[in-house]
Amino acid sequence: MKMIPVLLIALFLTSCATAQNEYDPLEGMNRSVDTFNTVLDEATLRPIAKGYVAAVPQFGRDVATNFFYNLQEPNTILNNVLQGKIHNALSDTVRFLVNSTVGVAGLFDVASHMGLPRHKEDFGQTLAVWGMGQGAYIVYPILGPNSVRNTPGTILAYALDGATYFSLVANAPITIGLTALKYINDRANIEDFVKMRDEMALDAYVFVREGWRQSRVYHIYDGNPPAQQSTEDDDDSDDFDDDFDDDFDDEFEDEFD
Repeated sequence: MKMIPVLLIALFLTSCATAQNEYDPLEGMNRSVDTFNTVLDEATLRPIAKGYVAAVPQFGRDVATNFFYNLQEPNTILNNVLQGKIHNALSDTVRFLVNSTVGVAGLFDVASHMGLPRHKEDFGQTLAVWGMGQGAYIVYPILGPNSVRNTPGTILAYALDGATYFSLVANAPITIGLTALKYINDRANIEDFVKMRDEMALDAYVFVREGWRQSRVYHIYDGNPPAQQSTEDDDDSDDFDDDFDDDFDDEFEDEFD
């Protein structure tokens, strides 16, 4: 986690700015939705997630995270192909098969120990690789930060997520239980980021917006974004360090995947 202080300083300074950016023309509406989401989270998921963390040891939470990550692999594999990353597509296919079998339905990340790391690709990244601009930043009720370009990817990710089809293979109580576990576990995984936002940000909305945008750029460039970025997507954004910590990035992304 060695680069977290660098990121936090960048986000802290960014949060001091309140001027509307050209990539956020809907800021007024977005702030209202963001306030609604925050109030809803504080009243529901956050206290539940805190209870979950207190009751379930780290090992158990890791097993749950591995299981749900594995169900998202088909989305990554497809977008690897669409981006022309055939090597990664083959690697992630083998990873999916290994973790689904040897890893007991994805509960254990055996593939990573075999030199098959997890990649994170989605259709929003694919559209960026194809040359589509980010478009307006959007905050959706409950779902949180997004953009015009990333919205189709959110829909496709839902369609390709194995968790979407629990009801086809399990009865109602199991389906409800697994679905609840997915969202509670996801919320627990980003609690550290939320604490940092609450403690450090002068403007929580800007803090989250810039963090989300930086995370997207990080993934679009596979962890190696340009040292200087002045495109439509990233005017006025902070520079990235090549050693940006992926663990923190995972925490942030899990809230909105």
